[in-house]
Amino acid sequence: MSEQENPDPGPADEGVVDSAAETAKQIAELEDSWRRTAAELDNFRKRCAKDVIRAREQERAAVATRWLPVLDNLERALEHAASNPDQIVEGVRAVHQQALAILTDLGYPRRDDETGKVFDPAKHEAVSTVADEDLVPGTVAHVVRPGYGPDDEILRPASVVVATRGE
Repeated sequence: MSEQENPDPGPADEGVVDSAAETAKQIAELEDSWRRTAAELDNFRKRCAKDVIRAREQERAAVATRWLPVLDNLERALEHAASNPDQIVEGVRAVHQQALAILTDLGYPRRDDETGKVFDPAKHEAVSTVADEDLVPGTVAHVVRPGYGPDDEILRPASVVVATRGE
């Protein structure tokens, strides 16, 4: 009689069948565990993306809220534009100081680059040059637009006119 016809497997055959069944069971468990971990990771990524969006929206709202008093003060100044011009100028100066204080609080103070400072392309944006015998070539001759931010995180570089050698 051949092995295929033998309906009763021997003890050696039972060990192989049990071992194969146990291995298949372990593979199925590991695959299930792997799929669950992959799903958890995907859910974590989605949750993190939502958290980033939420935090960005909250920060945008916080910054906008800090600018609302500046807007209110400008509107008050415009309402009184026809009255005393000296008071209007003083009010606009106060609003300007308020705006500078907000930028400073946000970590971007005004950079007061002065005439005579050495031109630094990391901190300055050259918009023009001028030949000036009184200034050292390669120094700031005039600040057109101030820069904002600390040295390590400049929000906007100062726009400057750079001194060159006289002709």
